Amino acid sequence: MTNPTKGSATGLPNPFPVELTPPDISAYAKGTGSIPYIWTFDSGVAGPHVAITAIVHGNEPCGALTLDWLMRRDTRPVRGKLSFAFINVAAHEAFDPEIPDASRWIDEDLNRLWSTAVLDDPDRKLTEELRRAREVRPWLDTVDMLLDIHSMQNKAQALTIAGLRPKGRELARSVGYPDLVINDHGHAEGVRMRDYGGFGDPASPRNAMLVECGQHWEAAAEGAAMETAIRFLCATGATAPDFGQDWLSQRPAPATMQFLQVSRAVTIETDDFRFAQDWRGLERLPQDTLIGHDGPTEVRAPHPVTVLIMPSRRLWRGKTAVRLAEPVAG
Repeated sequence: MTNPTKGSATGLPNPFPVELTPPDISAYAKGTGSIPYIWTFDSGVAGPHVAITAIVHGNEPCGALTLDWLMRRDTRPVRGKLSFAFINVAAHEAFDPEIPDASRWIDEDLNRLWSTAVLDDPDRKLTEELRRAREVRPWLDTVDMLLDIHSMQNKAQALTIAGLRPKGRELARSVGYPDLVINDHGHAEGVRMRDYGGFGDPASPRNAMLVECGQHWEAAAEGAAMETAIRFLCATGATAPDFGQDWLSQRPAPATMQFLQVSRAVTIETDDFRFAQDWRGLERLPQDTLIGHDGPTEVRAPHPVTVLIMPSRRLWRGKTAVRLAEPVAG
């Protein structure tokens, strides 16, 4: 499959109904400092800088809806600082419900740019996403605890991407939702924001979690994003323990947490990657089950129980086709 050119982002047909309407976030453009669309509130009491980010990808409206709700509720910290940040605003504003995948990015995937090598490279072509990443970076360097809200291509159970380090799993456990937690190494294509700097450093107290809230445009994704954000704010102590309980009282109690360890992210090496079946995610396959072909190379399930994590429809050379995980003890 050929990687589409600038302006089409994915070029993929949309098989799902668009049940969410991205909010108008123009009222948040000013921000509270020098960086547009980033709002930081200081309690005046010692404590960590806690932050929630949304629309790193412009076709994922659930996070923007959640930040809009938190802002309209005048959510403020009881200790430390609290930030709400709308990241890829240009892509968000390009959203078209007729071709909803086309606004995932303007020029490139903003969630693959978070390495110092990329951010500091003076010779790298300045795309809209790289410009915004560099603009956001000084603020991100001050964040101690990060929740980055995302959604998925296919309808699947909400899950937390906890990164490689044990501290990511511990943060997910303290939040308690979603109940499915994935530890992984990220993508060969580039570094995610949740793995940037101290977030991915085992020696640093800084920590992050990335939540995948369900299919991009399904109504349920908004609820998953909202619940994660509320529980994150309470778990980090940014808000009072009873914050959002009026909203949470309408939700079912979280299930027992399950943990999966990714052993391999399948990076596509040819222009002819194809799955053996129409995988949608979280399938549990016996060892040696044929998952797909990358050109002449077979991809098979490596574990006695292999769980497929977020199989992609963007099957282009260099992209992650699927992550292969196995259940582990919590």
